[in-house]
Amino acid sequence: MLHLRKMRAGPLLVSRTVVMTETRTATPRTATPARPTAAKPAEANASDAFGCSLQEVAKQLVSRHAPGAELVSVRELGADTVDDGSTLKLIGYGRPLRLDVKLPTGEHVKWVLHTATPNPFGHDRRADRVAEMVLAYDTFRFIPSHTKALDVGFVADDGSLVSVAHTNEAYLITTWAEGHIYADELRAVATRGEATERDIAHAARLGAYLAELHQPLDDPHAYVRSVRDLVGSGEGIFGIVDGYPADVQGASADRLQAIEQAALAWRWKLKGRRERLVRTHGDFHPFNLLFDDDSKLALLDASRGCAGDAADDLMALAINYVFFGLQENTWAGTYKPLWDAFFAAYRQGRRDDDVIAVAPPYLAWRALVVANPAWYPDLSPEVREALLAFAERALTADRFTLAHVNEVFS
Repeated sequence: MLHLRKMRAGPLLVSRTVVMTETRTATPRTATPARPTAAKPAEANASDAFGCSLQEVAKQLVSRHAPGAELVSVRELGADTVDDGSTLKLIGYGRPLRLDVKLPTGEHVKWVLHTATPNPFGHDRRADRVAEMVLAYDTFRFIPSHTKALDVGFVADDGSLVSVAHTNEAYLITTWAEGHIYADELRAVATRGEATERDIAHAARLGAYLAELHQPLDDPHAYVRSVRDLVGSGEGIFGIVDGYPADVQGASADRLQAIEQAALAWRWKLKGRRERLVRTHGDFHPFNLLFDDDSKLALLDASRGCAGDAADDLMALAINYVFFGLQENTWAGTYKPLWDAFFAAYRQGRRDDDVIAVAPPYLAWRALVVANPAWYPDLSPEVREALLAFAERALTADRFTLAHVNEVFS
């Protein structure tokens, strides 16, 4: 069975992203004229980028946008080549190609085919490059005298072009998973007033699952990116804080700013720990976890590139044991056994002596989420106060430990 889920960004199913624009020749505004090295045949390099013949890509574009026209030449536009080394720009975000086209009327026009290449400046994922291209197509028209964006799309695995120029929101189709969300089990614990053996077994299953999932990855840029996104992305701490209304009791602007600043200090403690990069789910909370009647586990909506620190997944779930416990004012016989079983199973399956010590900014992020009225508008001020205080203590502790959770319920 198939179902539809809204996708956060970017089209689907194809492998390369391109934007095509019109271009006009202009005199460079540099103190020293640039050397004319930009126009060179681009077949080899660009074919590697597209995974198919550049000439075929260019011919398809010409055929689509100017039926009957002739593609005269394809040239790669080179990097900055001015003599003044102090102003020389070494890199860009792609390799633009100039297409010289002869229209059926005999008129010659020039188009530029833009591609995006991976780099550590927020373009390391394909989704980043998709977003860059779609944003360019959507916004070039707002700038007077700017080149016009003619099309945006992908080159598919078979070499065909897939335009997304005249589209609206993206979509994603996934398979269906049977089961109930884990959040329902956490609610049932509060209703019963105790955790059953099955509840404890499921918490342990989740810890064991993460221990198996968290396999080391070798991508230094990915770890730095994950830490940066933890603090500065729209779904990270900055974005969540920006989502707080101005008049939330217990979450004043001064308090949220202080939490932000404490988390930012943690970025500088973590960004050099690139050896900590592992495969992650990226959004391991109770509404993305399913158990069926036979206790088979299924997961939904993996996020954020599926690479980061193991503490991310651990805190994403662990804060919810605290969250549910605070709402019902219960801990010792209800959610604490789940907390203990979850972390015990993780430690049994994977040794990571520092995972709890580096957890404070991840815990703070998730605490800010569950304390935010955008997600939980009926949350009491007392529970919000307890959640944010827990985050603050974690961020400022000399060394955070799992025992700090007991202070929340003392």
